[in-house]
Amino acid sequence: MSARSRLLESIAETIADYREGEVPKPTPEHVEKWVEQFDREVQKPILAELDHVLNKTYFSKEKVKDFLTTVVRGEKLAGDDPCSFWENVEFLRIQGGGNSQREMLAMFDAILEEEFGITTDDCGEKPVVFLYLDDAIFTGNRVRTDLVSWIESDAPDDAELKIVTIALHRGGQYYARTKIEESIAAVRKNIKVEWWRRFEIEDRKYNIYTSDVLRPTCIPEDADVQAYVSSMKYQPVLRKPGNIGEKRIFSSEEGRHLLEQEFLKAGVKIRSMCPNLNVYQRPLGNMVLETLGFGSLLVTFRNCPNNCPLAFWVDYPWYPLFPRSTNSDAFIKRLFGSFVQGKGKKAKG
Repeated sequence: MSARSRLLESIAETIADYREGEVPKPTPEHVEKWVEQFDREVQKPILAELDHVLNKTYFSKEKVKDFLTTVVRGEKLAGDDPCSFWENVEFLRIQGGGNSQREMLAMFDAILEEEFGITTDDCGEKPVVFLYLDDAIFTGNRVRTDLVSWIESDAPDDAELKIVTIALHRGGQYYARTKIEESIAAVRKNIKVEWWRRFEIEDRKYNIYTSDVLRPTCIPEDADVQAYVSSMKYQPVLRKPGNIGEKRIFSSEEGRHLLEQEFLKAGVKIRSMCPNLNVYQRPLGNMVLETLGFGSLLVTFRNCPNNCPLAFWVDYPWYPLFPRSTNSDAFIKRLFGSFVQGKGKKAKG
């Protein structure tokens, strides 16, 4: 077997459970079709670096279950009597967009039942702690919006709030934490907030040189990219080379630089191919601020965030490595599910 074939198989195996049951199972042929959209000379190096990166940043269902099991059992969070602790937790179901919270709570339910014979619906009759669960924090907008709304309305005057995610980006957490604390002060409630996570990703601007996300060191010698950057009102801040980041997501400066350059070029190309992308869908990932993009490489088995480079997830005429489920898809799925359940209940009666 050639080195290229081994890389194709390795990547396909790493992401094998991506959106299982919703999209075709990733195969070496799928990965091959995706990477062939890049110039021939960089295809094998991209595969080699991505194989290393995804082993760090792809969270399979098994990895997520392991994390949630650790949360359920963990003494630091649940104390010496975890069953009693969870019985006094109210699980917040307040996500305003997407389906990630619902799906994470379903996994949590199964683990709670397996460990203690209870479910989240059995908990929180007289809550001592309120828990907000989601898969990850990127810009912080989702958790900020959800929790500020809850704090200003249904939250009690005195409460403990635990925010639990598999991973968080430090810039997004800082933004969300600041807004949440401001909201608590504004409504004069006594709410103690704690953040729990397995994996932190450095993405803050003032730590750009030690960041764990895509931050190019230079603008590629590519006419389309040069034109795109020239059209920006604020010129991008570039990273000084020589650091692969705190989490060592990248294998080397050379490998990191390759992904930054090639995903930036591909992102600009994709924007020209797909005119329906909005202005915030930057080449390296969705971002409201005018930058080259958010630059995250974190993907879970349930979805690929739009904060990842466009080369990962944008569909036709580009071929995505991670076909993405949108919030609209989740809404339709919930609506259709409710419709089917409603019909079933009516027929049963």
